[in-house]
Amino acid sequence: MNLDVGAELRRIRESKKLSLRSVATAVGVSASLLSQVETGKTQPSVSTLYALVNHLGVSLDGLMGQHRPSLTVAQTPERGTGASDAVVQRSSDMPTIEMENGVVWERLADGGSNVADPLIVTYSPGGSSSVEGKLMRHTALEYGVLIEGELTLKIDFEEYTLLPGDSFCFDANRPHLYQNNSTRTAKGIWFVIGRREMTYKSLDDLGLTTLIEERKIKSAVDVLKVMKSQRQE
Repeated sequence: MNLDVGAELRRIRESKKLSLRSVATAVGVSASLLSQVETGKTQPSVSTLYALVNHLGVSLDGLMGQHRPSLTVAQTPERGTGASDAVVQRSSDMPTIEMENGVVWERLADGGSNVADPLIVTYSPGGSSSVEGKLMRHTALEYGVLIEGELTLKIDFEEYTLLPGDSFCFDANRPHLYQNNSTRTAKGIWFVIGRREMTYKSLDDLGLTTLIEERKIKSAVDVLKVMKSQRQE
């Protein structure tokens, strides 16, 4: 299910009464490029999309969640056990964003949670998270594992070649860039934890260190449960 990201970005911008030119200037792109993105004539790069959602004050899951299917038990009887879309997301309902330079994001089922953005990320041969080759940064923690192909990850002055099975984790406030310099498609699963309104960079910043010790956290699932309980308090 391909999303009309440009139209949604325009709707958000206009709802905040921001001019196209002021937003373009703030995120460092030309007004003509932003206009083309909003009208669907071109797709934004990963770095441009992050800059836009941060400036407009909307998270990626909020942007993609605008098109979350609202299924009822009666609508999903023949392919399962009657589970709602909070449990199962059909492949035909997977929100998809196709970006410039051969990058595709497909949002996996998140149960309506705002803890993390679970994504299948695909980089075509020659694809890059920044068309200009510039490193980007945003407030989040990025976790991922490559399941197909080969992908280059640049962080600060370091460069890593990721192969199937290789995983990574880093503070996305550090300048970084993904590039597929191979002749094969690269695909992986990403978990982007953190929202624009969140400023944490580690478990210490989340105030979870003591809780982890007290609650005897043993797995990533336990960590996410603690994070969810903290947000509800």
